[in-house]
Amino acid sequence: MTGVRGPKDKPVKSPFHPLLVLAVATVLPGMGQIMNNQATRGLLFAFTTVALGYVTSKYAAPDVSILGRYAGGFFIHAIALMDAYRWAKVRWEIFHYEPKERSPS
Repeated sequence: MTGVRGPKDKPVKSPFHPLLVLAVATVLPGMGQIMNNQATRGLLFAFTTVALGYVTSKYAAPDVSILGRYAGGFFIHAIALMDAYRWAKVRWEIFHYEPKERSPS
């Protein structure tokens, strides 16, 4: 959208496409939030993913699968994925919203 202007007539940068944010967030925990300009939230998700993955790996039974061994990390990572996509979609829709013409009553 070329007509969008910010303060002092500088063009506003379009947010990343939600599917791109989702793809990056799938590979790197917390990076989806960072792409959405939520750095603190992204770092919190990344740290929590690693921390809970570590804790569950230490307390899991020896015969548990890899998914069960790091279940805490996978759980937080799944929440981070949904959060990153949701906020990317909201930002994308707000940026590309064009109000419809209202007919006079």
